Amino acid sequence: MTTGPLKKLSEIRIRDPFILEHTSGRYVLFGTTDQNVWGGPATGFDCYTSDDLEYWKGPIAAFRPPEGFWSSSQFWAPEVHACQGRFYMFATFLSDHDHVRGVAILVAEAPAGPFRPWSDGPVTPRGVPCMDGTFFVDDDSTPWLVYSRGAEGTAAGEPPLADGQMYAMRISDDLKSADGEPQLLFRASSASWSKPLRFPEGVEPPAELGLAKDPLFTDGPFVSRTPTGGLEMLWSSFGDEGYAMGIARSTSGNILGPWTQEGEPLWARNGGHGMILNASNGNDYLVFHSPNDSPNERTTLLRMESH
Repeated sequence: MTTGPLKKLSEIRIRDPFILEHTSGRYVLFGTTDQNVWGGPATGFDCYTSDDLEYWKGPIAAFRPPEGFWSSSQFWAPEVHACQGRFYMFATFLSDHDHVRGVAILVAEAPAGPFRPWSDGPVTPRGVPCMDGTFFVDDDSTPWLVYSRGAEGTAAGEPPLADGQMYAMRISDDLKSADGEPQLLFRASSASWSKPLRFPEGVEPPAELGLAKDPLFTDGPFVSRTPTGGLEMLWSSFGDEGYAMGIARSTSGNILGPWTQEGEPLWARNGGHGMILNASNGNDYLVFHSPNDSPNERTTLLRMESH
Protein backbone atom coordinates (compact mmCIF):
# COMPACT_ATOMS: atom_id res chain seq x y z
CA MET A 1 0.00 0.00 0.00
CA THR A 2 1.27 3.47 -0.92
CA THR A 3 1.24 6.10 1.81
CA GLY A 4 2.03 9.78 1.97
CA PRO A 5 2.85 12.39 -0.67
CA LEU A 6 5.43 12.09 -3.42
CA LYS A 7 8.98 12.11 -2.10
CA LYS A 8 12.36 13.08 -3.47
CA LEU A 9 15.30 10.70 -2.99
CA SER A 10 16.70 13.11 -0.41
CA GLU A 11 13.62 12.45 1.73
CA ILE A 12 13.86 8.64 1.69
CA ARG A 13 16.11 6.98 4.24
CA ILE A 14 17.48 3.83 2.58
CA ARG A 15 20.65 1.74 2.46
CA ASP A 16 21.90 -0.54 -0.32
CA PRO A 17 19.61 0.99 -2.99
CA PHE A 18 18.63 -1.00 -6.07
CA ILE A 19 16.49 0.41 -8.88
CA LEU A 20 14.55 -1.88 -11.22
CA GLU A 21 13.09 -0.53 -14.46
CA HIS A 22 10.37 -3.10 -15.07
CA THR A 23 8.73 -1.43 -18.08
CA SER A 24 9.90 1.54 -20.10
CA GLY A 25 10.09 4.56 -17.83
CA ARG A 26 8.64 2.85 -14.75
CA TYR A 27 10.98 2.29 -11.85
CA VAL A 28 10.94 0.61 -8.44
CA LEU A 29 13.44 1.52 -5.72
CA PHE A 30 14.35 -1.23 -3.24
CA GLY A 31 16.80 -1.20 -0.34
CA THR A 32 17.40 -1.83 3.33
CA THR A 33 14.54 0.10 4.90
CA ASP A 34 14.09 -1.11 8.49
CA GLN A 35 14.50 1.56 11.15
CA ASN A 36 16.71 -0.75 13.21
CA VAL A 37 19.18 -1.83 10.54
CA TRP A 38 21.68 -3.61 12.75
CA GLY A 39 19.43 -5.35 15.25
CA GLY A 40 15.84 -6.43 15.41
CA PRO A 41 13.10 -7.26 15.25
CA ALA A 42 12.92 -6.65 11.51
CA THR A 43 9.78 -5.38 9.76
CA GLY A 44 10.55 -6.30 6.14
CA PHE A 45 11.38 -4.45 2.93
CA ASP A 46 9.60 -1.37 1.61
CA CYS A 47 9.89 -0.05 -1.93
CA TYR A 48 9.03 3.10 -3.87
CA THR A 49 7.82 3.66 -7.45
CA SER A 50 8.54 6.44 -9.92
CA ASP A 51 8.12 7.32 -13.58
CA ASP A 52 10.81 10.01 -13.70
CA LEU A 53 13.53 8.96 -11.17
CA GLU A 54 12.91 12.24 -9.35
CA TYR A 55 9.62 11.84 -7.48
CA TRP A 56 8.71 8.60 -5.73
CA LYS A 57 5.50 7.08 -4.35
CA GLY A 58 5.69 5.01 -1.21
CA PRO A 59 6.50 3.34 1.00
CA ILE A 60 4.98 0.13 -0.36
CA ALA A 61 5.28 -3.09 1.65
CA ALA A 62 7.30 -5.23 -0.77
CA PHE A 63 7.98 -8.03 1.75
CA ARG A 64 6.69 -8.90 5.17
CA PRO A 65 7.89 -12.19 6.71
CA PRO A 66 5.20 -14.87 6.95
CA GLU A 67 4.54 -16.68 10.21
CA GLY A 68 7.37 -19.12 10.94
CA PHE A 69 9.88 -17.34 8.69
CA TRP A 70 13.45 -18.42 9.53
CA SER A 71 14.74 -14.89 10.23
CA SER A 72 13.54 -12.02 12.39
CA SER A 73 16.41 -9.51 12.16
CA GLN A 74 18.96 -7.88 9.83
CA PHE A 75 16.94 -7.84 6.60
CA TRP A 76 19.50 -6.33 4.22
CA ALA A 77 20.27 -5.40 0.62
CA PRO A 78 17.33 -6.61 -1.51
CA GLU A 79 17.71 -6.49 -5.26
CA VAL A 80 15.04 -7.53 -7.74
CA HIS A 81 15.34 -8.99 -11.24
CA ALA A 82 12.74 -9.91 -13.85
CA CYS A 83 13.23 -13.51 -14.95
CA GLN A 84 11.04 -16.26 -16.40
CA GLY A 85 7.95 -14.04 -16.27
CA ARG A 86 8.28 -13.31 -12.55
CA PHE A 87 10.24 -11.02 -10.26
CA TYR A 88 12.91 -12.48 -8.00
CA MET A 89 14.35 -10.79 -4.93
CA PHE A 90 17.81 -11.67 -3.62
CA ALA A 91 18.25 -10.52 -0.03
CA THR A 92 20.26 -11.08 3.15
CA PHE A 93 18.75 -12.38 6.40
CA LEU A 94 20.13 -13.35 9.81
CA SER A 95 19.07 -16.88 10.75
CA ASP A 96 17.21 -17.29 14.03
CA HIS A 97 18.57 -20.85 14.21
CA ASP A 98 22.34 -20.36 14.08
CA HIS A 99 22.60 -16.52 14.10
CA VAL A 100 24.50 -16.56 10.79
CA ARG A 101 23.56 -14.45 7.77
CA GLY A 102 22.64 -15.98 4.44
CA VAL A 103 21.25 -14.94 1.06
CA ALA A 104 17.76 -16.15 0.20
CA ILE A 105 15.55 -15.77 -2.88
CA LEU A 106 11.96 -14.51 -2.86
CA VAL A 107 9.44 -14.29 -5.70
CA ALA A 108 6.51 -12.09 -6.73
CA GLU A 109 4.17 -11.75 -9.68
CA ALA A 110 4.47 -7.95 -9.72
CA PRO A 111 7.60 -5.78 -9.55
CA ALA A 112 6.71 -4.13 -6.23
CA GLY A 113 5.57 -7.41 -4.68
CA PRO A 114 4.27 -8.66 -2.40
CA PHE A 115 7.24 -11.04 -2.33
CA ARG A 116 7.08 -14.47 -0.72
CA PRO A 117 9.83 -16.99 0.13
CA TRP A 118 11.02 -19.00 -2.87
CA SER A 119 14.20 -20.76 -1.75
CA ASP A 120 14.09 -23.04 1.29
CA GLY A 121 15.98 -20.70 3.60
CA PRO A 122 19.35 -19.40 2.39
CA VAL A 123 20.83 -20.68 -0.87
CA THR A 124 24.31 -19.80 0.36
CA PRO A 125 26.15 -22.40 2.50
CA ARG A 126 24.41 -22.94 5.86
CA GLY A 127 26.41 -21.86 8.87
CA VAL A 128 28.80 -19.71 6.79
CA PRO A 129 28.26 -15.93 6.98
CA CYS A 130 27.20 -14.69 3.53
CA MET A 131 25.55 -11.46 2.44
CA ASP A 132 24.80 -8.99 -0.35
CA GLY A 133 23.85 -11.47 -3.05
CA THR A 134 23.63 -10.19 -6.62
CA PHE A 135 22.22 -12.05 -9.62
CA PHE A 136 24.09 -12.52 -12.89
CA VAL A 137 23.31 -14.57 -15.99
CA ASP A 138 26.37 -15.50 -18.04
CA ASP A 139 26.51 -15.59 -21.83
CA ASP A 140 25.65 -19.30 -21.80
CA SER A 141 22.46 -18.53 -19.82
CA THR A 142 23.90 -19.97 -16.59
CA PRO A 143 22.44 -18.21 -13.52
CA TRP A 144 24.96 -17.18 -10.85
CA LEU A 145 24.76 -15.74 -7.39
CA VAL A 146 27.70 -13.48 -6.51
CA TYR A 147 28.00 -12.67 -2.83
CA SER A 148 30.30 -11.51 -0.06
CA ARG A 149 31.61 -13.78 2.69
CA GLY A 150 30.83 -11.91 5.89
CA ALA A 151 33.51 -10.82 8.34
CA GLU A 152 32.05 -12.66 11.32
CA GLY A 153 32.62 -16.17 12.66
CA THR A 154 30.82 -19.30 11.42
CA ALA A 155 28.21 -21.41 13.17
CA ALA A 156 30.87 -24.13 13.54
CA GLY A 157 32.94 -21.83 15.73
CA GLU A 158 35.52 -20.69 13.16
CA PRO A 159 36.89 -17.23 14.03
CA PRO A 160 35.73 -14.04 12.32
CA LEU A 161 37.15 -13.39 8.86
CA ALA A 162 39.77 -10.63 8.79
CA ASP A 163 40.11 -10.45 4.98
CA GLY A 164 36.76 -10.32 3.19
CA GLN A 165 36.06 -12.66 0.29
CA MET A 166 33.89 -12.47 -2.82
CA TYR A 167 32.34 -15.65 -4.21
CA ALA A 168 30.32 -16.82 -7.21
CA MET A 169 28.03 -19.84 -7.04
CA ARG A 170 25.86 -21.40 -9.72
CA ILE A 171 22.21 -21.62 -8.83
CA SER A 172 19.53 -23.87 -10.29
CA ASP A 173 17.61 -22.81 -13.39
CA ASP A 174 14.45 -22.39 -11.30
CA LEU A 175 16.41 -20.06 -8.96
CA LYS A 176 15.48 -22.12 -5.92
CA SER A 177 18.76 -23.66 -4.75
CA ALA A 178 22.52 -23.88 -5.16
CA ASP A 179 23.82 -25.85 -8.15
CA GLY A 180 27.49 -26.32 -7.31
CA GLU A 181 30.14 -25.25 -4.83
CA PRO A 182 31.02 -21.58 -4.23
CA GLN A 183 34.08 -20.36 -6.14
CA LEU A 184 36.37 -17.74 -4.59
CA LEU A 185 36.78 -14.73 -6.91
CA PHE A 186 39.01 -12.43 -4.87
CA ARG A 187 39.81 -11.13 -1.39
CA ALA A 188 39.47 -7.57 -0.15
CA SER A 189 43.26 -7.32 0.23
CA SER A 190 43.65 -7.68 -3.54
CA ALA A 191 42.54 -4.04 -3.87
CA SER A 192 45.21 -1.57 -2.76
CA TRP A 193 42.53 0.97 -1.81
CA SER A 194 40.79 -1.37 0.66
CA LYS A 195 41.75 -0.52 4.25
CA PRO A 196 40.88 -2.08 7.63
CA LEU A 197 37.74 -0.81 9.32
CA ARG A 198 38.96 0.78 12.54
CA PHE A 199 36.56 2.24 15.07
CA PRO A 200 37.56 5.40 16.98
CA GLU A 201 39.23 4.99 20.35
CA GLY A 202 36.64 3.95 22.91
CA VAL A 203 34.02 3.03 20.29
CA GLU A 204 33.14 -0.64 19.93
CA PRO A 205 31.41 -2.15 16.88
CA PRO A 206 27.85 -3.44 17.45
CA ALA A 207 28.21 -6.76 19.25
CA GLU A 208 25.48 -8.34 17.12
CA LEU A 209 27.72 -7.97 14.05
CA GLY A 210 30.42 -10.24 15.53
CA LEU A 211 33.21 -8.63 13.52
CA ALA A 212 36.88 -9.50 13.42
CA LYS A 213 39.26 -6.84 14.75
CA ASP A 214 40.10 -4.26 12.05
CA PRO A 215 38.60 -6.34 9.22
CA LEU A 216 38.95 -5.78 5.48
CA PHE A 217 35.45 -5.90 4.00
CA THR A 218 34.00 -7.17 0.75
CA ASP A 219 30.55 -5.68 0.36
CA GLY A 220 27.79 -4.93 -2.13
CA PRO A 221 28.81 -6.63 -5.43
CA PHE A 222 27.10 -5.76 -8.71
CA VAL A 223 28.20 -7.45 -11.95
CA SER A 224 27.62 -6.03 -15.43
CA ARG A 225 28.80 -6.20 -19.02
CA THR A 226 30.55 -3.20 -20.52
CA PRO A 227 29.56 -1.88 -23.98
CA THR A 228 32.64 -3.64 -25.37
CA GLY A 229 31.76 -7.00 -23.82
CA GLY A 230 34.02 -6.86 -20.78
CA LEU A 231 32.86 -7.99 -17.35
CA GLU A 232 33.08 -5.59 -14.41
CA MET A 233 32.08 -5.70 -10.77
CA LEU A 234 31.25 -2.79 -8.52
CA TRP A 235 31.97 -3.65 -4.91
CA SER A 236 32.49 -1.83 -1.65
CA SER A 237 34.94 -1.82 1.23
CA PHE A 238 36.47 0.81 3.48
CA GLY A 239 39.16 3.17 2.20
CA ASP A 240 41.16 6.08 3.50
CA GLU A 241 38.03 8.27 3.69
CA GLY A 242 35.52 5.74 4.99
CA TYR A 243 33.06 3.51 3.13
CA ALA A 244 34.06 3.39 -0.53
CA MET A 245 33.30 1.69 -3.83
CA GLY A 246 35.72 0.26 -6.39
CA ILE A 247 35.80 -1.66 -9.65
CA ALA A 248 37.11 -5.16 -10.35
CA ARG A 249 37.48 -6.53 -13.89
CA SER A 250 37.49 -10.12 -15.13
CA THR A 251 40.44 -10.55 -17.47
CA SER A 252 38.75 -13.56 -19.10
CA GLY A 253 35.34 -11.93 -19.45
CA ASN A 254 33.99 -14.87 -17.43
CA ILE A 255 32.42 -14.70 -13.99
CA LEU A 256 35.15 -16.93 -12.53
CA GLY A 257 37.84 -14.47 -13.59
CA PRO A 258 40.66 -14.06 -12.82
CA TRP A 259 39.71 -10.65 -11.41
CA THR A 260 41.96 -7.59 -11.25
CA GLN A 261 41.37 -4.44 -9.21
CA GLU A 262 41.45 -0.78 -10.12
CA GLY A 263 44.12 1.00 -8.10
CA GLU A 264 41.83 3.81 -6.91
CA PRO A 265 38.22 3.66 -5.71
CA LEU A 266 35.44 4.86 -7.99
CA TRP A 267 33.82 6.60 -5.02
CA ALA A 268 36.13 7.27 -2.09
CA ARG A 269 34.22 9.11 0.62
CA ASN A 270 31.51 7.73 2.90
CA GLY A 271 29.30 6.06 0.30
CA GLY A 272 28.92 2.78 -1.54
CA HIS A 273 26.98 -0.44 -2.13
CA GLY A 274 26.25 0.56 -5.69
CA MET A 275 24.66 -0.67 -8.89
CA ILE A 276 24.37 0.56 -12.46
CA LEU A 277 20.98 1.43 -13.94
CA ASN A 278 20.91 1.32 -17.74
CA ALA A 279 17.71 3.30 -18.16
CA SER A 280 15.52 3.27 -21.27
CA ASN A 281 15.78 7.08 -21.42
CA GLY A 282 19.25 6.55 -22.87
CA ASN A 283 21.13 7.42 -19.69
CA ASP A 284 23.21 5.20 -17.44
CA TYR A 285 23.21 5.95 -13.71
CA LEU A 286 25.45 5.02 -10.82
CA VAL A 287 23.19 4.32 -7.84
CA PHE A 288 24.50 4.00 -4.26
CA HIS A 289 23.86 5.18 -0.72
CA SER A 290 25.64 8.10 0.86
CA PRO A 291 26.47 8.92 3.57
CA ASN A 292 27.06 5.59 5.27
CA ASP A 293 26.01 6.89 8.68
CA SER A 294 22.71 5.64 10.15
CA PRO A 295 20.07 7.05 10.04
CA ASN A 296 21.25 9.55 7.40
CA GLU A 297 21.62 7.18 4.43
CA ARG A 298 20.10 8.40 1.16
CA THR A 299 20.14 7.23 -2.46
CA THR A 300 22.69 9.01 -4.65
CA LEU A 301 21.89 8.91 -8.38
CA LEU A 302 24.71 10.05 -10.67
CA ARG A 303 24.51 10.14 -14.44
CA MET A 304 27.44 8.30 -16.01
CA GLU A 305 29.26 9.46 -19.09
CA SER A 306 29.47 7.00 -21.96
CA HIS A 307 32.87 5.97 -23.27
